[in-house]
Amino acid sequence: MRSESEPEFVSGNPATGRIVETFASLDEAALDAYLTRAAETFHVYRRLPENDRAQYLREVARLLTQEKSSLASLMTSEMGKPIWAAVAEVEKCAWVCDYYAAFGADYLADELVDTGTKRSWVRYDPLGPVLAIMPWNFPFWQVFRFAAPALMAGNVALLKHAPNVPRCALAIEEVFGAAGLPGGAFQNLFAAVDDVPAILGDPRVRAATLTGSVRAGRAVAAVAGHHIKPIVLELGGSDPFIVMPSANLEAVVETAVEARIQNSGQSCIAAKRFLVAEAVAEEFEARLVDRMRDLRVGDPTDESVEVGPLAKEEILVELERQVSESVAAGARVLTGGQRLDGPGWYYPPTVLANVPLDCPASREELFGPVAALFQVRDLDEAIERANDTAFGLGASAWTNDEDEQRRFVEELDAGSVFINAMVASDPRLPFGGVKDSGFGRELGKHGIREFVNVKTVSVQSS
Repeated sequence: MRSESEPEFVSGNPATGRIVETFASLDEAALDAYLTRAAETFHVYRRLPENDRAQYLREVARLLTQEKSSLASLMTSEMGKPIWAAVAEVEKCAWVCDYYAAFGADYLADELVDTGTKRSWVRYDPLGPVLAIMPWNFPFWQVFRFAAPALMAGNVALLKHAPNVPRCALAIEEVFGAAGLPGGAFQNLFAAVDDVPAILGDPRVRAATLTGSVRAGRAVAAVAGHHIKPIVLELGGSDPFIVMPSANLEAVVETAVEARIQNSGQSCIAAKRFLVAEAVAEEFEARLVDRMRDLRVGDPTDESVEVGPLAKEEILVELERQVSESVAAGARVLTGGQRLDGPGWYYPPTVLANVPLDCPASREELFGPVAALFQVRDLDEAIERANDTAFGLGASAWTNDEDEQRRFVEELDAGSVFINAMVASDPRLPFGGVKDSGFGRELGKHGIREFVNVKTVSVQSS
């Protein structure tokens, strides 16, 4: 049941811990009106020429670029992202819109197949309104990487954003409206969590995508399965970052720090488990600790700050528990390890060594700037330990040995494998995971084809 005394959507400032604004959840009648509008708009929007849809996306990209400073400031104030990272996030959203405007029509073009008939082909038809349940950690990017291909394909979007970024959700809706899209093509729903099953089960909603926790993914998958609706799930990750003896340690350490503290450590594809060959483990550890200790933590509006606050107090409390239990199990804190005094939800860059295999730092996703170090004897143990997790989102492996590179590519059980680079999402490449990290793909050619009817057409001579 909803609590009338506690608003569902609360916009706060993680740097101070203060609440800024609250928003009420929509009631049943309002939600029904939104779904009706989406369904009615879809029947018009799907028939627009692809060039028109592409032009809408180009205008969205232009507006994002024009307003990137103000949109970035909103992100920083609402979820604590360092301002320079927020600007980069808005720029990436513009990129994905321009990308699908340029290539979406090619990915949706009819494909002729020679079957001996007069003519046979495969066409890609949009499905209808798609519900997007999105997280707070990349409040713009996660939405746009779904919305750009979905809208280009002729679908319409219903956004149920995270409860702690309501002003970001409204700003995104405003951008699509200002770009001239029909009013029902992209709608923000201030829907309560308890309303999601009914929304997903409604026959007007044809599919869903979720980026979030494994628990949330299971719940949405159960409802979608009951109603026989396609979904894409991008869930958690415990990405390995593997360092072999042939790697250039100076370059590796710099990237390792960036890969761990991106978005203040609050990223599903952040490097979390550092598996380092014994031959270089001592030097890697020393270099990593020095760099992590020197990172500047503070006000995320300051351009020089590298690590801002965590987005919510409960994330900070959970991270404290995970580190505390890992230390109790035998892990050693080499730097950091305690929340910072003062207002806001700050946790310092932390390095744990001698991490046991059966503790939170090994088995759970650490959503904050905490690096867990593990030593491995050789390539075989590195692969075994990297795959010894319920997650399978991304993996980064560092080696200049071509045979080792081949084996990492073939044997690492992950949706993405990056050799001598950190894991990153790119509009040109499919993105997603395996195992508890979810299924389905976003981005690239594969992403735009997730929410379409792959229709076979065969025409015989009469």
